Amino acid sequence: MNASLRLSAASLRAHKRRFAGTFLAVFLGVAFLAGTLVMGDTLRASFDSMFGNAARGTDAVVRSADAITTPGESQGVRQPVATDLTRTIEQVPGVAAAVPDIQGAGQLVGSDGEPIGGQGPPTRAGNWITDPELNPYRLAEGRAPQKSGEVVVNRGTAERGGLSLGDTTVLRTPDPVKVTIVGLATFGGEDGMAQVTYTGMTRADAEKYLTARPGQAASILVRAAPDVSRQELVDRLAGVLPEDVEAITGQESAEENNDMIAGQFLSIFTLFLLVFSGVALLVATFSIHNTFAIVVAQRTRENALLRALGASRRQITAATLVEATAVAVTASLAGLAGGIGIAAGLQALFPAIGFPFPDGALVIGALSLLLPLAVGILVCLGSALLPAVRAGHTAPLAALRETAVDTSGASRSRAVTGTALAALALAVTLVGVLVTPFVWLAGTGAVLALVAFVVLGPVASSTAVRVLGSPLHRLRGITGGLARRNALRSPKRTAATASALMIGVAVVSLFTVFGASLKATMDQTVSRSFAGDVAVSAPSFGAGGSGLSPRLAPAIEDLPEVDTAVGLGQGVAEVEGDGRALTVTDPVALARTFDLGEIRGSLTDLSTTGIALTEKEADRLNLTPGDTTRLTFTDGQEQTFTVRAVYGRSELAGDYVITREAWAPHRTQDADTLVAVTFADGVSAEQGKAAVERVADRYGNPEVQTRDEYAQSSAGGIDMMLTLVYALLALAVLIALLGIANTLTLAIHERTRELGLLRAVGQTRAQLRAMVRWESVLVAAFGTAGGLALGAFLGWVLVKASDGESDSAFAFAMPPVQLALVALVGLAAGALAGLRPAGRAARLNVLRAIATE
Repeated sequence: MNASLRLSAASLRAHKRRFAGTFLAVFLGVAFLAGTLVMGDTLRASFDSMFGNAARGTDAVVRSADAITTPGESQGVRQPVATDLTRTIEQVPGVAAAVPDIQGAGQLVGSDGEPIGGQGPPTRAGNWITDPELNPYRLAEGRAPQKSGEVVVNRGTAERGGLSLGDTTVLRTPDPVKVTIVGLATFGGEDGMAQVTYTGMTRADAEKYLTARPGQAASILVRAAPDVSRQELVDRLAGVLPEDVEAITGQESAEENNDMIAGQFLSIFTLFLLVFSGVALLVATFSIHNTFAIVVAQRTRENALLRALGASRRQITAATLVEATAVAVTASLAGLAGGIGIAAGLQALFPAIGFPFPDGALVIGALSLLLPLAVGILVCLGSALLPAVRAGHTAPLAALRETAVDTSGASRSRAVTGTALAALALAVTLVGVLVTPFVWLAGTGAVLALVAFVVLGPVASSTAVRVLGSPLHRLRGITGGLARRNALRSPKRTAATASALMIGVAVVSLFTVFGASLKATMDQTVSRSFAGDVAVSAPSFGAGGSGLSPRLAPAIEDLPEVDTAVGLGQGVAEVEGDGRALTVTDPVALARTFDLGEIRGSLTDLSTTGIALTEKEADRLNLTPGDTTRLTFTDGQEQTFTVRAVYGRSELAGDYVITREAWAPHRTQDADTLVAVTFADGVSAEQGKAAVERVADRYGNPEVQTRDEYAQSSAGGIDMMLTLVYALLALAVLIALLGIANTLTLAIHERTRELGLLRAVGQTRAQLRAMVRWESVLVAAFGTAGGLALGAFLGWVLVKASDGESDSAFAFAMPPVQLALVALVGLAAGALAGLRPAGRAARLNVLRAIATE
């Protein structure tokens, strides 16, 4: 072992540049992974601290005991509690104070007339709680609201909206309310709770605008006397509360809020980044393996001489693995430092975009250090294992050979294995997406397809490079011909080098195709289901936004330019025990404006006891028109509804439809999510839209869009997702570039004598540089072409699998412009990767190169 260590140390000292690319690949992958974990730990600690500080003075929270949770939602909807209960709670021994906490959706309009927030995080409004111990917000400037129309907003919201003390603006509740800002507040020591916006009103205003009727609150906050513990207070409250009301400790409430706001977001955010860390490390694996494979091939004579002098196979293998370990450990340690630096940079960057990041030290857990270190070392050692074993099997007689012939690309066993894997992948995938739609089966087929591509790479590389490089000889003459022959020289090496780029391009192509398919699906859905001329909406996703005033649709319908205006609101109820979202609307106008498919029964007589539902839900519940079903609302009331109609298409109308009259007794804060408008005969699109915009301006100025504009805005989040995906995948592409550059650099070292001879017989430096650059472009072209093919296939799989799992029909779309751009980027990446190796090759001394052994 001592001899192996000495050999490894001598080799590393003599050939430091050989491992530069490997070092950088491991460094970048580990840095991204470590930065993600450290950032997650720090954000989690930040949220814990914020919520803990905010709830420090609240000892108990009294709220409705039951919640209705609909599919896809983790937090249920609870019925309000009566504010009169406050007087009963105040009489309980050990209660120092109790105040109702009224909450609802409220979106402020900024100084530029645009709503603040609403793109995901909640936009909240409520009564300003005067007890400073029970109020999670603290006044930083100004004063508390004292009369109707005065509000306090969190300071982060005011800054984002260009608002300050004394400004007058509009608060959408969703009815527009003119308010004056008299105070700015902080939450848990921060300017706001992430991107959540908050507006504090007087209690009278909160009851008027945020509840269905006075005397209701989301919960009652309770503060205990100094000598009463939180649990003791909860136990005492339980004895006086009604059966459908419960009390929990303030700490439990804070933990629930933390899980709702921070837990889900951080879990998804961290998982998202970890997936891309995995992609980066997978790409790095190919680059690292290729580097060690080339190094071992270059040392064939050296290792053979060592074997001839008495070195054992184990010593040769151990020496190679020791080198890999040295590179892995140093690169991983450097990557840890780089990851902490990335997290520190994000800590400084996040406040600039309005996201709270703690001002103190970064939180670095043991897992955030040990996991990236272990992953970096294991990836590097795993990638070097096969080359090391191959080095150990070097025969002593190999020292007599001048070169080794690489026939790996022509291996019949590889071709048979790869073809069998490809056939199996295709069969499993087709079964998973066409025969019995199942996401996990389709995913298994996709993974097998990736493995098949890697196995078949050396087999396909010769043919692919010949085809892709065929124009080079005509365009670049002998230089292009030599570049193609160099790329054909080692099919396995070419495939391994291209595989790193192939994976990066495949993932980019996958998301490009899937994003384009989602857009096409949304456009198809709107075109097929929405028969109106314009849509009025408050664009948002997640919990953000305040919705539209339910009075907006009737006001628009009164216009002479308008034939029909129908508003779609939302409600929740348990249908036969399962939480379901309800569409609250005028069913007759809905049928005129939306294509509901085949309708069995009638939508004209739903009244207060009728319900319409989709064919899918009717089959699930075994219901037909005329049958009855039981609904339980958030207020605890149960009501029997008669199925009046069953319709076939739910894409925009939802699965259940009831009238506003049926929903009115159970509603809380009433709002529409969409108003669909159909113009009267003879009214042009410009005239109708202008008339609708004038009315919408009186209701908080929501956006008025044509059908095409509505479809595009509904898919707006997809562009944001793709931008983030491309930014993250740039790391994987960068690692792939390092792999190509490193391979070419090592290949130049391997061909030093050959390059010297070319220069000696008249090749110019410019021709030599061009030859190496075109070789790099050919390798990149092979990887890019394979990545595009694989990415398009995986995109199709994902779309079809989603189609099978969803009730809506997904449209598959191949965006030619975006994919062409991906191809150009891949080729440009190859040209860029070849610059440094080409320059180094051109600087070779001719005489020394010829004399090289």
